[in-house]
Amino acid sequence: MATEDEPDRRRELGGFLRAHRELLTPEAVGLPRSPRRRTPGLRREEVAALSGVGVAWYTWLEQGRVDTSRQVLEAVSRTLRLDADARRHVLELAGFHVPAGPSTTPAAGLRAMVESWPATPALVLDRALDVLAWNDAWRATWPDPRAVPTERRNLLLMLLTDPAYEPGFPERETVALDLVRHLRTRPDDARDRAITADLRTARPDLAAWWHCRAVGVFAARTVRVWGPAARADGGSRAAGRVPALAEAERSGAVDGGRAGRVRDPRGVPLRFAMSLLVPAEAPETTVLVCTPADVETIAYVTGGSTDTRPVDAASTTPGARVAATGARG
Repeated sequence: MATEDEPDRRRELGGFLRAHRELLTPEAVGLPRSPRRRTPGLRREEVAALSGVGVAWYTWLEQGRVDTSRQVLEAVSRTLRLDADARRHVLELAGFHVPAGPSTTPAAGLRAMVESWPATPALVLDRALDVLAWNDAWRATWPDPRAVPTERRNLLLMLLTDPAYEPGFPERETVALDLVRHLRTRPDDARDRAITADLRTARPDLAAWWHCRAVGVFAARTVRVWGPAARADGGSRAAGRVPALAEAERSGAVDGGRAGRVRDPRGVPLRFAMSLLVPAEAPETTVLVCTPADVETIAYVTGGSTDTRPVDAASTTPGARVAATGARG
């Protein structure tokens, strides 16, 4: 999904290449150093010659005035002795997708991590938001991904086309639109295009989304969800709660969302701080984390855990674990 910030990206790319050109000594590329040489690092004409491109074209590239091919950027990267991370950065600034290399934080490791969160619903997602893994807390609160065919197990498709999400998540389209904007910050690929085509067909009422080119990183927010009165995994939302409140819930006097509130036919009101986290060592993978924002939500998700310490709505404590675990692999 293309972005509208090409001039900014070209300028950033040019500045990046210039900085690395000025750091590289002539001796490093087999050129003699003249005693009268004043240019720090290599000259532009030297980089151009070693890369097999014209001097004028390379000058324009550094000045952010032109786009160029992947082959030229690969040649320039070799000339400048860029490592894998710097080469990847150059290609991505130019709008080219670079497949992720071997990751020290594979999906299996992230799956084990989110499964260790009993009170925090979470999904492990790939770059196209296909669902790779989930935990029991997610299944206790949201529709079970196992009920969705593998080829349609994509977060956008589930939010926008799966009827199971309609009654319990009134903010699903707002969240989905921000996820679309988030995807546009990355170069698209065949999977992205297939999902977009599917959504165009399934949701013609959202045609304006696909014509809009707005981009933006997904921002953390607090969302409200209506949990089923009977938990999907068979757990009771009343178990383990304060005895008087649990008895009132069983009698139907109040619901399980908040003491003293009349039972709501939509289900149990729950509140989560939702955020999208990117492990540093697995940038092609993201983790959607829903941190309970109050003790009632914790009790519902855990089926009545005795640990009902308050969680601030802005807190993403499990998210910190994602970042730390991702950094360590």
